[in-house]
Amino acid sequence: MADGISSFWGPVTSTTECCEKNYAHSSYIAEFFNTVSNIPTILLALIGLVNALRQRFEKRFSVLHISNMILAIGSMLYHATLQHEQQQSDETPMIWEMLLYMYILYSPDWHYRTTMPTFLFLYGGVFAIFHSVLRFDIGFKVHYVILCLLCTPRLYKYYIYTNDTAAKRIAKLYVATLVLGTLCWLCDHFLCKEISRWSINPQGHALWHAFTGFNSYFINTFLMFCRAQQLGWSPRVAHFMGVLPYVKIEKPKSQ
Repeated sequence: MADGISSFWGPVTSTTECCEKNYAHSSYIAEFFNTVSNIPTILLALIGLVNALRQRFEKRFSVLHISNMILAIGSMLYHATLQHEQQQSDETPMIWEMLLYMYILYSPDWHYRTTMPTFLFLYGGVFAIFHSVLRFDIGFKVHYVILCLLCTPRLYKYYIYTNDTAAKRIAKLYVATLVLGTLCWLCDHFLCKEISRWSINPQGHALWHAFTGFNSYFINTFLMFCRAQQLGWSPRVAHFMGVLPYVKIEKPKSQ
């Protein structure tokens, strides 16, 4: 939310701003809370990455956790600067990440192993070029929602075919954090005028970041469990420090 304060990064050139006051805490960080709220995503993705590497999950899951970190870092750059170039580093990885989720969800039943990743890679590259030139706004949001909806039927199929109670609980946590985060985003986006008159800003967009950090971790963990089941790795849900769920597997000796 613009307020006319001078800054290190110069005038705002991004096409979207949130309800947080610009440069309220530092002349180097445009939206302080929206920037630092990405840290949980990075930490959770790092935990997921370590687990994936330590237990030698398929590389797709390591890439998925790394993509979560890249997205969070891109979001930090965007909210810290509110520059158009950095906005691309936030929005474009969001699309790339959804394409990666589509690959993980649908590839087990895809008979042509190279066709899907090749198409998704080219699609992501073409989108990045067009988005950087045309600066989609509403179109970007609609596009992102469509990709999310395309993943939903397959994700629901994974859920109903999973009998493990703990794994299903992770899926429910994913849905809960998704709903709560979306509500925070909607309030911050559509009720900004009312919120700006409050004595305390609830920082809805920052809460969206925090919820999506857990949201991404939960869905990644659930997908790792489902994939381990498909591969016969006897997965079970354990808890890091008794709180954070993760997947523990036992591969057959032949693997």
